[in-house]
Amino acid sequence: MAEQLFTIPVNDAFSEDTECPICSIYKKLENDAIEFTMGPSYMEDDNREMTDRLGFCAPHIRMMYTNKNRLGLALMLNTHMNKVIGDLEKAAKSPAPKKSLFGTAKEKSEVEEYVEKLNDSCFVCDRIDKNYPRYINTIFHLWKKEESFREKFSSGKGFCIEHYKELYSLGRKELNDRQYAEFLEVLNKVFFENIKRVNGDVSWFIDKYDYRNKDADWKNSRDAIPRAVIKVNSEMLEDPK
Repeated sequence: MAEQLFTIPVNDAFSEDTECPICSIYKKLENDAIEFTMGPSYMEDDNREMTDRLGFCAPHIRMMYTNKNRLGLALMLNTHMNKVIGDLEKAAKSPAPKKSLFGTAKEKSEVEEYVEKLNDSCFVCDRIDKNYPRYINTIFHLWKKEESFREKFSSGKGFCIEHYKELYSLGRKELNDRQYAEFLEVLNKVFFENIKRVNGDVSWFIDKYDYRNKDADWKNSRDAIPRAVIKVNSEMLEDPK
């Protein structure tokens, strides 16, 4: 079963000391997708055809630029731009839609449709999106099958807001009514307890800047900001140099 193939990485993620194990899963998938894209695969015709067609979103092109394989990135950009230039030159020859009586265009031009579609596509995102649902399905597979996983789930540090919502929603589909009720009770408890814990650390971080607390202990607030960013934005920040 596809779910069983991912039990080890899912269990590993839920064993980590992290504010959201699903963010950790996604980050690993993202790093793996970048490594695949920037590895020898970029020379394969099938992959180059896809990178030419899909291009890359802004966050992932930034990640690719920090990779050591600048030649590989240049080759992908070169053939991608060749395709885009050709497609746009063809689209630009089509007549623009005429305005309606109210002065607005009735429909989008081929240029607008092409660029909007291109802006919504990314080779790296596409690769992540093909694998990510299997990991989420594995979470519910383990919840139904393994008591040890349920204990790990309930004793963790919770989830970011986005992945809390995702688990909340998908649970209705993946679990029966009894299982879902039990799952929600645990999910809500672990989410709210831990997001309040992190918010408390942020509050103390702020209070430490009050001169009256200059000699007080930092408690668990020194890394409160990056942990709060995980909870609120599902983003794992690098420590500033």
